[in-house]
Amino acid sequence: MKKEQTITIWEGCDPDISEAIERFQDRWRPYSTASRRYSIVRLIQEVIDPAVATYMNALPARYSGFVSGVGAGMDFSETIRLVGFDTMVRLQRQLLRHFIKTVDKQDSRDQRFVATVESLTSLVWDCACKRPKKTTTTTGVNLNAQRKHGFCELCGELTEFADFMATVAEDQVNDVELQDRKKLELSHQYCARHRPILANGSRNPAYRQAKRSLAQFNLELDRLNRQCAKRATPQAASGDPLVDRYIYHLMLSQTVQSADKGELRNQARLMVDSKLSDRKKQILILQWDGLNQSEIARKLGIERQAVSKALKSLASIPRMLQLKE
Repeated sequence: MKKEQTITIWEGCDPDISEAIERFQDRWRPYSTASRRYSIVRLIQEVIDPAVATYMNALPARYSGFVSGVGAGMDFSETIRLVGFDTMVRLQRQLLRHFIKTVDKQDSRDQRFVATVESLTSLVWDCACKRPKKTTTTTGVNLNAQRKHGFCELCGELTEFADFMATVAEDQVNDVELQDRKKLELSHQYCARHRPILANGSRNPAYRQAKRSLAQFNLELDRLNRQCAKRATPQAASGDPLVDRYIYHLMLSQTVQSADKGELRNQARLMVDSKLSDRKKQILILQWDGLNQSEIARKLGIERQAVSKALKSLASIPRMLQLKE
C-alpha cells in the first residue's frame, strides 16, 4: 500500500496554524494545482488564510515583512495565486533567512515564528508536489502535467519530468521541441544524473552507486532535517555526541534552512558520495576543537596512524563539509 503524502509541521509551530494544517490535510486528497473543481489554492484560502491572519495580527507589525505578501496586506493564498507555488517557496526562504540574520533573538516568540513559517513553507512546497487523487493524460501531449513534480529519490535535483515541466512553464521550450520530447520517457523518480538507464541503453553506474547508499543518504538527510528544525543546540540524534556536534557546527556555518529541501538533500548526497563516515565526523570535530592527532587517537581509542590516514582523506572533501574556524 502506497504511503500517503504528509505535510511536515515543525516542532514549536503556532498551535492554531498546526491545527489548520491538520484540517487542511484531512481534506486535501482530491485537491491539486491541476484541478479546477478542486483547486488547492482555494482550499488554502478557506482553511489556512484565517489561521495565518489571526497569528500575524497577534505579532508586532515588524514580523509581517517576513511573510511573503502579508506586509503588503495580502492574504497567504492571494500571494500564492499571484506568484505561484515555486516562487512563493523561494521568496519565503529568502525572507526567513533575512529574519534569522537580522531580527531573530532565539527567544520563545522568535523560535515559534521560525517554526511556524517553516511549517507554512513546507505546506506550500508539498502542495506544489502533490499528485491529485486521479490522474489523466493531457489531450494532445504525451506528458501528464499532473504527475508528481518533485526531487530525485537519490539527491536534491528535480526529477527529469519535473525539470522538463518547469522549463515548459517558463516558456523555454518551443512547440517543435515539445513534440520531439513527447516521445521520451521522462522519469518522475530520478534526475538525469541518476536515471537507471542512460540514453545509449547502458546501465548507469551513478544510479547503482547512489542506490546502494540510499539507506545512508536517508540517515544523513534525517539528521540534517532535525538539526535545521531547531538550530540552537545539537539535534541530529545520531547516538554519538561528537557526530551531533559536527552536524550542529556544520549547519551553524551555513544559511540553509529546513525549507531548503533540495539543498539539504544535495548536502546529504555529498556526505555519502564523499564517504564522510561517522568516524571521520568525530575526527573533524575533535580537530576543530584543537586536538592533535595523538590526542584524537586517545580520545577515540584508535591508533594514531588511523587518524593520520583519515585526515589525509579528509583533505579532499568539499569545502561545504569542512568546519569553518
